[in-house]
Amino acid sequence: MTGAHTGSVRFNDYRFRDTWFLPAPGHAVFDAVVDLEHYPRWWPDVRSVRKVDADTAELVCQASLPYRLVIRLHRAEQDESAGRLRVHLDGDLEGSLAARLFARPGGTRLDITQEVVATKPLLRGLAPVARPLFRLNHALMMRRGRLGLLAFLT
Repeated sequence: MTGAHTGSVRFNDYRFRDTWFLPAPGHAVFDAVVDLEHYPRWWPDVRSVRKVDADTAELVCQASLPYRLVIRLHRAEQDESAGRLRVHLDGDLEGSLAARLFARPGGTRLDITQEVVATKPLLRGLAPVARPLFRLNHALMMRRGRLGLLAFLT
């Protein structure tokens, strides 16, 4: 990944890991997570979704900070029997997002890993001072996503 550098710090590179426990069967979680077009129904920070083709969708996201991200997700892997999903991202963020589902007593654990580079000029320019805010913004967005999906599935 590339990014602005000061010493060994790569201000525009981000790696996020989230784990969600959802009291729902794996097939229901998988179905909801692969159905990008319906994300705005349960994830308030996903403002719109436009289907580009059978494997690609463009999402417009805005969390707590006053900027929007336009991100294209292109399906790289979708294997329900193995509980694996992976998409390539481009647009205001470039990189990948992978998800793994694991059956657990009383529901499903969803592990999400994102490795991205911020390409949006605003984010790149402010990253040296605002990186902690960007990480917090992401954490709040993921929290609202988990709560929204939890409500959607129950």
